[in-house]
Amino acid sequence: MSRVKRGVTAHARHKKVLKLTKGYIGRSNNCYRSALERLEKAMQFAYRDRRNKRRDLRKLWIIRVNAAVREYGMKYSQFICGLKKAKISLDRKVLSELAINDKATFREIVNQVKVALG
Repeated sequence: MSRVKRGVTAHARHKKVLKLTKGYIGRSNNCYRSALERLEKAMQFAYRDRRNKRRDLRKLWIIRVNAAVREYGMKYSQFICGLKKAKISLDRKVLSELAINDKATFREIVNQVKVALG
């Protein structure tokens, strides 16, 4: 059985990690061990924050819709309840975009909701 030299694979692995840590401050962009630790932590943060981003965007959409609906004398919860009664199925992202960019359409939706609520 011949001996296996692992220099090529180890070098490739190190290069891959150091390429990903390019731009980090201090030793963690050129020393493999500290770079690996920082990279693992960075990947954890990235994974967590991809989920948090969705939460934050949903909060933002709700705030925008609430602000827009209050101009017409309603509360957000009443508006959402009215949307369901009027059988209008628009998500919060679309509603917030309409509230910002297309006020006439949003006004029509609010009027339909008011009719559905009675």
